[in-house]
Amino acid sequence: MRTILIIGAGKSTAYLVKYLLEKSEAEQLQVILADKNIEFAAKLINQHPHGKAITFDVFDAKQRAKEIQKADVVVSMLPARFHIEVAKDCLNFEKNMITASYVSDEMQALNDAAKAKGLLFLNEMGVDPGIDHMSAMQVIDRIKAEGGEMILFESFTGGLVAPESDDNLWHYKFTWNPRNVVTAGQGGAAKFLQEGKFKYIPYHRLFRRTEFLEVDGYGRFEAYANRDSLKYQSAYGLDHIQTLYRGTIRRVGFGKAWQKFIMLGMTDDSYTIEDSEHMSYRDFINSFLPYSPSDSVELKLRHQLKIDQDDIIWEKLEELDLFNANKKVELKNATPAQILQKILMDSWTLKQEDKDMIVMYHKFGYQLNGKKHQIDATMVCKGENQTYTAMAKTVGLPVAIATIKMLNKEFDLKGVEIPTKKAIYESILKELEDFDIIFKEKEVKYLGYNILNT
Repeated sequence: MRTILIIGAGKSTAYLVKYLLEKSEAEQLQVILADKNIEFAAKLINQHPHGKAITFDVFDAKQRAKEIQKADVVVSMLPARFHIEVAKDCLNFEKNMITASYVSDEMQALNDAAKAKGLLFLNEMGVDPGIDHMSAMQVIDRIKAEGGEMILFESFTGGLVAPESDDNLWHYKFTWNPRNVVTAGQGGAAKFLQEGKFKYIPYHRLFRRTEFLEVDGYGRFEAYANRDSLKYQSAYGLDHIQTLYRGTIRRVGFGKAWQKFIMLGMTDDSYTIEDSEHMSYRDFINSFLPYSPSDSVELKLRHQLKIDQDDIIWEKLEELDLFNANKKVELKNATPAQILQKILMDSWTLKQEDKDMIVMYHKFGYQLNGKKHQIDATMVCKGENQTYTAMAKTVGLPVAIATIKMLNKEFDLKGVEIPTKKAIYESILKELEDFDIIFKEKEVKYLGYNILNT
């Protein structure tokens, strides 16, 4: 038996565990799912003879070392900031490791030590980052092999609610960490390349500088820029590219409404609200508005944000129950962003029967034989329910497939890696097709700009 230690039983773990347990007999696997919440972990294991759920505290150094020592490979599904402690133990006990998270500076610093010990620390194996890397590199490598020169690459991903479960005016529900949604775009200006020029979008303008996208069968979407689109320029072999842009997908109209929260200051995570625990939702909104002896909170808000009474944005705000004087925040020393998150979770949490959806859209512009060409590639994946979501599927399956391949020594790679090499992406993308994670490509006229934005 070969032991796989999975640390973290969060929202993205369901398909990961399901896949490994289904393969456990043939691959001779023992799957250990370690989490602070033993009940949820045990539910995912579901008394499978090749699975075991254990109570686990990542901050318990002794327990962490004990369990990692027993494993043949370690899968960390923890929040990104906790990976490093696991990685250090993996280095110490000479265990290969996989995560779905971005490579941090601390993780990258372990590259030489991992190589020296013949270890592979494979990161960014989820959906975004993960499937986006692999699907992009498959097409980029093919274009280059045919003699083409890349001149444009744009990539967009969104975790959304599926059309059949879309029952609110925002056309959105949480499919991932709500905190990351509320604080998205903060921490510096978005940076990208457009026609050979560096472009920047500051946070206060981010959700008003959007791109329009059309996906066959699903209609129109909008996308706002990720913070640093240039992060993968070298990793993708696009050092001489003219346009490089990565963004996040939402339904049209989301950004314009979300901008109102930013203008008011409700997404700020840098300070705490006094006596937040006892505030009502209405009190919270009013705390950002000027005093008036006569005007209502609603009137003051419309005036401050210049929202007409018949504007759909106003209906969107009302739908969130923002003006309820009876609902309490019930969070001690909370930041505005934390309070906003609590309010949104009331309305945007997936119901048991709800289905989510992952949408991914790549644009590849290239020059071949003196002519410019463009390929657009799209992928849409729907979830089954609140547990087996599209997000869990597209994050968990690549991790699971890579875990078995790592155990079977199919990757001849060492050090800290991401899945941009053919040796990784080719076989994984092929297997993902068996789970209906499939990209549809079409040739379109190369324009160098988005015609939907003109």
